[in-house]
Amino acid sequence: MTRHIGFNLFEMNTVGHISHGLWVHPANTRHRFNDLEFWVEQAKLLEAGLFDSVFLADVIGTYDGYRNGPETALREAVQIPSNDPLLVIPAMAAVTKHLAFAATFSTTYEPPFAFARRASTLDHLTKGRFGWNVVTSYLPNAARNFGLADEIAHDDRYGIADEYLDVLYKLWEGSWDDDAVIQDRDSRVYTDPAKVRCINHVGPNFQVAGPHLSQPSAQRTPVIFQAGSSDRGRAFAAKHAEGVFVGGRDLDVYRENIADIRRQAALLGRKPEHIKTYASAVILVGRDQDDAERKAATYRELSSAEGYLAHAGGSGIDLAAYPKNALIRDILAAEAKAGRDNEQTGRRFYTDTTTVGQALDAVTRFDRGPFYAAGAPVQVADAIEGWVDATGLDGFNLRQFLTPGTAEDFIEYVVPELQRRGLYRTAYAESTFRERLFGTGNTRLFEEHHGARYRGGANLDGAGSGADAATISHFEEKAS
Repeated sequence: MTRHIGFNLFEMNTVGHISHGLWVHPANTRHRFNDLEFWVEQAKLLEAGLFDSVFLADVIGTYDGYRNGPETALREAVQIPSNDPLLVIPAMAAVTKHLAFAATFSTTYEPPFAFARRASTLDHLTKGRFGWNVVTSYLPNAARNFGLADEIAHDDRYGIADEYLDVLYKLWEGSWDDDAVIQDRDSRVYTDPAKVRCINHVGPNFQVAGPHLSQPSAQRTPVIFQAGSSDRGRAFAAKHAEGVFVGGRDLDVYRENIADIRRQAALLGRKPEHIKTYASAVILVGRDQDDAERKAATYRELSSAEGYLAHAGGSGIDLAAYPKNALIRDILAAEAKAGRDNEQTGRRFYTDTTTVGQALDAVTRFDRGPFYAAGAPVQVADAIEGWVDATGLDGFNLRQFLTPGTAEDFIEYVVPELQRRGLYRTAYAESTFRERLFGTGNTRLFEEHHGARYRGGANLDGAGSGADAATISHFEEKAS
């Protein structure tokens, strides 16, 4: 049986997400992002197009590394103004029955207990269609917004995240039994107290008593997504993630990164097939090649180089401030300091021999590979099929240029061609987000997943957050 390729619409509760400058296009409706109707209309469109989910990115700081201030980001609408991604999900869920929702939330600055209740609430309201994209945040401005002088070091952020997830797993999986809520009107007992427990977590970063305030939702733990291509990021994904957004310079690197994450997951006792992998894709499709190229030409004309540079400089590296023949690797070495995450300074568009001039050219372009296709429906479908065959990817986040035009084009032109090839669903068959990824009946975390160890109140007395790299190293030494 041919497997279906998954597609999520890559969104953000903002004007300018990653296609900078395109908000000025007369057919773009991004300026309506503050209106509930904007999100309701998108949800209806995506469900009609049988999308897996709408995937909501987020940042909690301003891109102020370019030219030493936020002015360019403000002027160009580079992810500012922006709103909370979680709050639009109930409205979209109310007008859909199948579309899933994945939202980004950081583990670095806000306490886990409050987020646990928000996530459970969303899983209840969506009837099990909620997923969480785990991020550790990288913007220096984000750190200052939460009272810190500078970023927490990259690996330390992952250490915090590891414990953060253990707290959440204890609340979601271990605090309430499945049958705790009995709703016995005769005896006037809504919840059986014997089946709800405190978690009493005490760790290096968090102390959380519990119990969880929400009764178990359809999935208990939302589907866990994560993005990160550093060694620490891949180890974290191998332990926790069910969906991973993979990075790489070319198809070979993507394939290698996917294989590495699944190898590490197997060493931790997980089944490699219990991790789905995704990449961001730029798909410009039209009635024919000429139609698609006309769209691409218009987008190039309206794209803002300043916007892209502000976005690329968000982690504190101002490319425009350096000579064009300077090597990116030398700049990163010179500017290295605690907490600077080199993944976020543009590893997508440079190698060890890339110059500033080459990087500036690359960062302001949207038509660079490896996942770029512009053409007629058959050509685009050929490209998508080839990407999956070459890398082993399970799906893609569709990058938007126009709202709703990008999704409308994909649904009108690409979906029927993929369906003809058996690569895209013709109807929804599952109820929850996790079932969509892993098949009907798989609503809860798999037994091998790290979070499942807390079911029924087990292991609540342990810190639970091991060092992934050390654990994997131990298994590798034992295997050898």
